[in-house]
Amino acid sequence: MNILNIQKKLPLIVGLAVLLCALPFLVRFVAGNQYPLLIMCIILIYIIAVSGLDILFGYSGQISLGHAAFFTLGAYTSGLLNIYFNLPLYLTIPAGTILATLIGALLAYPASKLKFHFLSLATVAFGEITYYFLYKSPGGFTRDFKGINVISIGFLGEDYLKWYFFLLAFVVIVLLGKTSLIKSRTGRAFISIRENTHAADGMGINVRKNKIIAFAVSAFLTGLAGALYVHLIKYISPETSMQKQSVLFLTMLLFGGTASIMGTIMGVVCIEVLMEAIRPLQEYQMLFYGVLLLIVIVALPGGIYGGLKNVAQNIRKAALKRLGRNTDNQKKVEKGGEA
Repeated sequence: MNILNIQKKLPLIVGLAVLLCALPFLVRFVAGNQYPLLIMCIILIYIIAVSGLDILFGYSGQISLGHAAFFTLGAYTSGLLNIYFNLPLYLTIPAGTILATLIGALLAYPASKLKFHFLSLATVAFGEITYYFLYKSPGGFTRDFKGINVISIGFLGEDYLKWYFFLLAFVVIVLLGKTSLIKSRTGRAFISIRENTHAADGMGINVRKNKIIAFAVSAFLTGLAGALYVHLIKYISPETSMQKQSVLFLTMLLFGGTASIMGTIMGVVCIEVLMEAIRPLQEYQMLFYGVLLLIVIVALPGGIYGGLKNVAQNIRKAALKRLGRNTDNQKKVEKGGEA
């Protein structure tokens, strides 16, 4: 059955692959410069980060308002190893990802007992602690409020076309891994915990263990995104760990739609493009986030992807209903002719 499904979707998969490979060349040709490619690379990185938040919030029901801290920890770890030890990115990126994962697992151990607003406040506090530690570190080894400038050592350099395909490979691997995780026993445990914690516990699911796993996996992906980001942009500052960045990740997730691959992609693409469009009004970004969140909560509780699915289902139901009526009318006509 799975082979048949793959065969049916094969033309779509091939078409999408061709589009993704041709898109950067087309964009660079039309724009005449690499800036749009840089935005596309940032979108790919944010897809990885928001996918991590989706596992935590969308699938296991644990809200985090300080998730940018893991993003910044991955970035700072990778960047500082590059500065102090002159290590290439293929060594510093895994190091930053692993540290963010370990810290996420350590935070999850006490946080797994918390629920709702208590958990969100704990993650906000963690984000603030991370910010102040990086802003004024012992001995100034994080370069404090100045941030850090990275000189990436590797084959990518500042060629954003190479970066695009490099990051696209990461995104494909992450999304395939996320899909596999969600369809596994652990993923089903996440969904059970999200729906009803007490019922999941009664079914024999180790709620605390699975919450820690969700937090660790989420921190892993977000830390990976941060470690990639610092080598792409070549700079990171403590402000990245502040609540503004965490709200951006949450806005992207909710705007696109939680607990879905397409929702994550659509949310990141839409918000990033809109942010570029209103760049001259940068001081109003938080207001913009708030308006978008209100729109999603009131008008699109399932996000853009959820709204499109509902529209498609309504159209399908209407078509089936109309088809059923036509079939009934045809049967009546046939019976009348027989009589």
